[in-house]
Amino acid sequence: MTNIKIGLLFTASYLLGGIPTGYIIGRFKGIDIRQHGSGNPGTANVYRTLGKLPGILTFTVDFLKGFAPAMIAMHFFYAEGSAEFSKGHWWIPVTAGALAIAGHIWTVFLSFRGGKGVATAAGVFMALLPIPTAGAFVVFGLAVALTGHISVGSISAAVALPILCLFLADAHQRPFTLLALTVCALIFYTHITNIRRILKGSELSFKHRGAGGPEGKPNDK
Repeated sequence: MTNIKIGLLFTASYLLGGIPTGYIIGRFKGIDIRQHGSGNPGTANVYRTLGKLPGILTFTVDFLKGFAPAMIAMHFFYAEGSAEFSKGHWWIPVTAGALAIAGHIWTVFLSFRGGKGVATAAGVFMALLPIPTAGAFVVFGLAVALTGHISVGSISAAVALPILCLFLADAHQRPFTLLALTVCALIFYTHITNIRRILKGSELSFKHRGAGGPEGKPNDK
């Protein structure tokens, strides 16, 4: 029975993570967000295309898509220091969180082409590693304030999180720190286009509105 519950948790984690929040909000507004701005159904593109409130709503829901499965896994399927692989072991919340992030990036609802995973990853790590994640949010805010680019904030926070874990996470949280390192690499991968544009000086500020069509525009989270 426990294995069935774990299987259901993992399936639900992926499907919940895959809910295309920005796309759904865009449809309520009468547009396909993938045909506007950067073409990415993430927070920054929704913000630039549809406004502040839809952008905040997109981030909030995407955050909760990661937070909910990771927190459920922590509460019902995790016991600190447990050596039982089928019950209470660290791999259960780690896998649930990873599947939620993967569901967001490769969503089955949009032909496996979703967002960049930042908001959903933030939700996952707020459940797994709240103190280091709070620090990463501070880094994100400072980076965005200094550069005006959400992509820079996202990359900076992704780098900061595993570093903060080294100082703020305890021994039992080391597996979660390994997940943070993996997700850091994944965030870099999903932001390759942004990094190229940052180096060229052509990345759009998050304050830029009316970005036009998806061709030739930077992608957002």
